[in-house]
Amino acid sequence: MTASSLTPLAVGEVAPDFTLRDQNGVEVSLAGLTAEKNVVVVFYPFAFSGICTGELDEIRDHLERFVSDDLQVVCVSTDPMFSLRAWADIQGYFFPLLSDHWPHGAVTEAFGVLNRATGAPVRGTFLVDRDRVVRWTLVNGPGEKRDFSELPSQVAALS
Repeated sequence: MTASSLTPLAVGEVAPDFTLRDQNGVEVSLAGLTAEKNVVVVFYPFAFSGICTGELDEIRDHLERFVSDDLQVVCVSTDPMFSLRAWADIQGYFFPLLSDHWPHGAVTEAFGVLNRATGAPVRGTFLVDRDRVVRWTLVNGPGEKRDFSELPSQVAALS
């Protein structure tokens, strides 16, 4: 399955609200986040995998690009919460890793980035404004590392 065979949310569409548990068991909702900030929603296939670890390490190492007074990042996979907690503890991820484990992949599917062959997301990135409108997207297929370099200019354009 490639990114082109999916139908991810497009710029201008309203992102569906969701509530998922983070790696610490805390419920996080998109509506709650967007009430205060713009949100970067980062879908990734699997905790502990090479490319995913590299991408989330980039978020961790450059957190100022992803978290500010007006921006929050959340990362979503279909991994169970306890796997996400172990991975976050090992890697030092102190931003929300959300588990879309059950009902399996429901949020991932609603954003149009569920790879049905693997039951995991492809690498989808969505910049969602305070009205929950998608303002920028980047979708990469399996094995394709995403490039976050356009994100800062897209965030700046929201101001």
